[in-house]
Amino acid sequence: MQHLLKIVFLLSYFAGSFIASCQGNNTAKSTFYTIAYGSTKTGNIEIYSADIKGKTTIKSTNENGGYAAWSPNGERIAFYAKYNNKKTWSIHTMNSDGTNRKRLTHANNKWDNAPDWSPNGEKIVFAREYKDTAGIWHPEIWIMNADGSEQTQIKSLKGSNPYFTPEGRIVFSWEFEDKNSAISIADLDGRNITRLTHNNGKEWHPEVSPDGKQVAFMSDRDGNFEIYVMNIDGSHQKRLTHSAIDDWYPSWSPDGAQIIFSNATSEGNDRNIYVMNADGTGVRKLIAHGSQAEWLKINKY
Repeated sequence: MQHLLKIVFLLSYFAGSFIASCQGNNTAKSTFYTIAYGSTKTGNIEIYSADIKGKTTIKSTNENGGYAAWSPNGERIAFYAKYNNKKTWSIHTMNSDGTNRKRLTHANNKWDNAPDWSPNGEKIVFAREYKDTAGIWHPEIWIMNADGSEQTQIKSLKGSNPYFTPEGRIVFSWEFEDKNSAISIADLDGRNITRLTHNNGKEWHPEVSPDGKQVAFMSDRDGNFEIYVMNIDGSHQKRLTHSAIDDWYPSWSPDGAQIIFSNATSEGNDRNIYVMNADGTGVRKLIAHGSQAEWLKINKY
């Protein structure tokens, strides 16, 4: 019965996109979209799913958990959950319907967060942050198998928000001792590090476009956090949003034509999810009371 309900749910997500694609080109691939995001509607950070119209939301967790990341085939979601009075954050995976939840990391008093899947779905990269006994903050990047085995620190990378490129490299936010940061890119083994941004500010949450040619990210270089985009080599950096309040967590649509992001309310206690064209035009509200949204694409032939 649960399997049948999941099929019905997925069909309800994907039917609109399938019909539109078939009407446009009977021989073309049908592109399906869905969105995972975090919300505090229950008082805890829960993970929800929504369709491309921001409707049909289904809650996938029943505890504190956020920063959802889809596996490449759309069958699993990686996320973090909090323990020990929020002093310990751990990476988890679960099926896209919330079942088969598994805790992968167990490091006490450390914040494991921002997971992302490798293009083949075999690896998960994540950030680990903590203070040592001397009070020194350590921003680290780790990698492990998708089942949680072989957890290994990429020791040459000091930062957060790692994200795979289609070719299997990593873009991430390089954290400096003055608490500023820069978007950078490196090989999976931590070699060939290239800094892409050079500003005095905090620059976080890089996400690579589906074609691997651009990076969307958030930066406070102009005063408050806004969404920016640049080429994968760091050239042609462009500010897309112009809000009086912070814009966070950009994520590309599967065709690269749009970007979703979070925007704080004027009170600052809630966030909503907006969508815009990839050039920054056509901004509109998509989902109320949500944040840290990520788009998924599954191609059906």
